[in-house]
Amino acid sequence: MQIKKQSRDSVTNAARRTQIVRAAIETIVELGYDKATFATITERAGLSSPRMISYHFAGKQDLIRQIVEDVYHAGAAFILERIKAQTTASGRLRAYLEANLEFLRQHPRDLAAVTEIGPHLRDQAGEPYSSAGHQEPSVQGLVMLLEEGQRAGEFGDFDTRSMAVMIRAAIDAAAPRIRGEHSFDFDAYRSTVVDTFVQAVRRGAQPASVER
Repeated sequence: MQIKKQSRDSVTNAARRTQIVRAAIETIVELGYDKATFATITERAGLSSPRMISYHFAGKQDLIRQIVEDVYHAGAAFILERIKAQTTASGRLRAYLEANLEFLRQHPRDLAAVTEIGPHLRDQAGEPYSSAGHQEPSVQGLVMLLEEGQRAGEFGDFDTRSMAVMIRAAIDAAAPRIRGEHSFDFDAYRSTVVDTFVQAVRRGAQPASVER
């Protein structure tokens, strides 16, 4: 009986944390980081007291780190599922590009919250995170994918890290435009990005020679 009670408590606590994270995301998107206090998040979540948030999170930094972690984990799961379904390096690169961009389109408010959080995020030592540091795991994963394609003879000869950084920049550039007030043809952008990079790695990304 004690084990069952502990299990129920774990499920309840997990559901409450998810509720708080979701409410925090919506509050940050609508009011901005500074106005997303435990009091405003409590109201958004329909909780009786800010102490219910404090029970689950040590402070605002703890809460926003959880938001970033949840969004990144959800994105990784979404992308990996599609990559694993492919049997070639070219197919995996195409799936990576399409899945990343599709995740941005399906979760604009989550990404907006992460963007708003970014300048305020601190590590356990209190040091600020850099945008490059956030991207590094994704860049390293891309480098591995590109190197795999080179070993298999599918991709040409190019600097894999430079290519990975350019791919990440093209993906990240789409996020603010999806949320922006100016018109943005997402499908055209996705098609262009995917075709550009899939063709570039096949060609080896060699610069065109200049006639003199």
